[in-house]
Amino acid sequence: MNANGTGNGNGALEGAVIAVAGAAGPAGRATLLRLAEAGAIVVASDADPTRLAEAVDAARYAHGGATVTGDTVDLLDLAATREWAAKTEKEFGRIDGLVHLVGGWRGSSTFAETDLADWDLLEKLLIRTVQHTSLAFHDGLLRSDRGRFLLISAAGASHPPAGNAAYAASKAAAEAWTLALADAFRKAGGDEGPKTAAAILIVKALVHDAMRAERPNAKFAGFTDVKELADAIAGVWERPAPEVNGKRLWLTPQP
Repeated sequence: MNANGTGNGNGALEGAVIAVAGAAGPAGRATLLRLAEAGAIVVASDADPTRLAEAVDAARYAHGGATVTGDTVDLLDLAATREWAAKTEKEFGRIDGLVHLVGGWRGSSTFAETDLADWDLLEKLLIRTVQHTSLAFHDGLLRSDRGRFLLISAAGASHPPAGNAAYAASKAAAEAWTLALADAFRKAGGDEGPKTAAAILIVKALVHDAMRAERPNAKFAGFTDVKELADAIAGVWERPAPEVNGKRLWLTPQP
């Protein structure tokens, strides 16, 4: 990394094999571009094959020579997720990271109007997928000398609004699961400390260029741009594992 945070291909991500789950959305696209720019081998997955192919192609074209691949994976299927992890490690010889970007939102105007069908959906998208990716990639990340598991979470998990009960509870559960993974990495490191880390990057909400174009007068106060998020994701590899393992890394003011 150089001083302004842009990759030069010679940093901690050079040659690293990074899997990105939920890679087809705006945050995923920005992350693929950023990791490819930093010299990583990027293995992307999403449930939408068309959008995934577009995201992978964009990252390849932006950084000629970069290795960016895409797999359509059902992360609600543990066996399929394990197969993706095993395939990635077998093909590239190692796995140095899993960035979990699978998202989704449902909410209501008031707490009393909460629809528990929202919980049923969000439990799958925001919790079950984290469980599956963490279990599938756990062993491979431990074998790496720079393994990182990164969860993207929301400030609402720590300060839930009344109408966001299902969403905030889902995010909080995903955070707790990730912190348990971090403790496993800590214990595996023994007296020398962890060499593999699980960390949580927390935003209020995300914003991207298309949102700004649709709402040119909106201020998006406290929102994190997807490019800024991608920079923060890449930056985790620049920090020692003990410094980030089990940490909540706030990209918005902490409530």
